[in-house]
Amino acid sequence: MWRNIASNAMTFLVVGVFLFGGLIIWAQKEYTSAGPLAQPICVEVPRGTNMTRVSENLAEQNAVSSAALFRMGADYAKKTQDLKAGSYLVPEGASMSEIVDIVTRGGASTCGTEVVYRIGVNAASVEVRELDPATGRYVELVKFDPEADEVPAEYTAVKAEGDTRFRILLAEGVTSWQVVNELGQIDVLEGTVDVPAEGSLAPDSYEVTVGATRASLIERMQSSQERILAEAWANRADNLPLNSPEEALILASIVEKETGVSSERPQVASVFINRLNTGMRLQTDPTVIYGITKGEGVLGRGLRQSELRGATPYNTYVIEGLPPTPIANPGRASIEAALNPAETDYIFFVADGTGGHAFAVTLDEHNRNVARWREIEAERANQ
Repeated sequence: MWRNIASNAMTFLVVGVFLFGGLIIWAQKEYTSAGPLAQPICVEVPRGTNMTRVSENLAEQNAVSSAALFRMGADYAKKTQDLKAGSYLVPEGASMSEIVDIVTRGGASTCGTEVVYRIGVNAASVEVRELDPATGRYVELVKFDPEADEVPAEYTAVKAEGDTRFRILLAEGVTSWQVVNELGQIDVLEGTVDVPAEGSLAPDSYEVTVGATRASLIERMQSSQERILAEAWANRADNLPLNSPEEALILASIVEKETGVSSERPQVASVFINRLNTGMRLQTDPTVIYGITKGEGVLGRGLRQSELRGATPYNTYVIEGLPPTPIANPGRASIEAALNPAETDYIFFVADGTGGHAFAVTLDEHNRNVARWREIEAERANQ
């Protein structure tokens, strides 16, 4: 009798072990296999929340098949206490394992509402936008001019939300004065800052948090520009008429202001390199304008003949070589173009009516290009 009981107990134990092993294998497969999510969603992880609430939220949105299994997997991976507050994009079909990684690895939020402060050459704006998970694109909720428009209620509301992200976009070609002036209008930043050296700020996208200081942001911009310039200088072409990274930055700022067509920056740079090599004056309007405005705003009119003849340190129709400082903050592409220009014989260029320029080697060819540009200007004036 006891033998039968022992035999049956052993049988049940063996069966139980197999069933438990099978359950573990199933759970592991379920945890790592593609999940039930039919389309991407945004998942918010509030500050102070826990894995239980996050798992229940995911189950309610049909992102995971089992909240309990999600929690057990996170616990087994020792990530239960690693939740990072933010809003995260969870892609279609993401596995539980992938979702645990998304909500625990940290870094910038990838979903939700974002406020973008754009500092442009001619204007500044504030845009409130929200990511549409289905398309992966941002949808504009409201946009306004911080200096001219009344602050919309939508902006005030999202600014107070804990998961809103704030980003500052610095356009290529803005001056340091413009940057400091516009940073002063951004109400999530604190403190004051002096205008830094022209050209020392890297145009880029900078994520900030409420209460960040303007000084710390300027330091980030300067550090980034230093890295970009050092790398470009180390990889520069041979035999350039540029004696230092500072001179390269000056030339890059001129290239930046002369063209908005990224593909022709190396050609524009080649014109100025060729002029420097032959001892010809640079004769570029943006430097003259900077001598008038000192970078404090936009001139807003054409140059006068008296200004083109006026002797200032920035009038490249009068001075030899480069002006004493950059005339704007150039982006990476213009810095690289200045230090690796196209190999051309171009000496001249003029607008061609398409947004780009017509380049020329000889003065006769250039005069024909200028005449054509005058015709285009006249035709536009008569329309």
